Amino acid sequence: MARKVLVVDDEKLIVKGIRFSLEQDGMEVECAYDGVEALQMAEEKEYDLILLDIMLPKMDGFTVCQHIREFSNVPIVMLTAKGDDMDKILGLEYGADDYITKPFNILEVKARIKAIMRRTASGQSKAEKSSMIESGDLKMDCESRRLFVKEKEINLTAKEFDLLELLVTNPNKVYSRERLLNLVWGYEYPGDVRTVDVHVRRMREKIESNPSEPKYLHTKWGVGYYYQN
Repeated sequence: MARKVLVVDDEKLIVKGIRFSLEQDGMEVECAYDGVEALQMAEEKEYDLILLDIMLPKMDGFTVCQHIREFSNVPIVMLTAKGDDMDKILGLEYGADDYITKPFNILEVKARIKAIMRRTASGQSKAEKSSMIESGDLKMDCESRRLFVKEKEINLTAKEFDLLELLVTNPNKVYSRERLLNLVWGYEYPGDVRTVDVHVRRMREKIESNPSEPKYLHTKWGVGYYYQN
């Protein structure tokens, strides 16, 4: 199966050149030209690697990288035109795996991509084989989409399961209601953040022994929700 790469840069000639070169190596390439578009594509599809420029319209590459890290461990290589060490350090702190300084040699880009893909392939294959998430008394079978608490099966709606899976796989990470709405319902969803509150309340009623003193789904007042076992 062809490796799938997302190339993000507002300079269309650069994108065209990278795309052509990677496709020559048998990779499948998709492109985005601003930060918001890139984030939406990363949420909707799975990629083997993302090439991400720092200077982007609508949302900069650092912010895009940070948001992607909230729901995915896809390898991210930052592209920086400045050659500034601080940019590179910041990119790695935001969750990037590597960086390349412009102007770059396309052969160097391809060599970095292939090295990262080799490095991550074994780890990804192991993760894909495991569809069961266990956290204390809570067990989630992500393949059959079944939830068990203290060996008792709990029936969740599709969105409740999606929401809980996101929180459980990122324990102690606080998500704002706006971010949860975007990740679980999508940017085009016409509802508001109260949708998230309703779903969290319903899930607490289903999985918590005492919903008013939750063990699993916690509220960070003024910020959002997080999972803790």
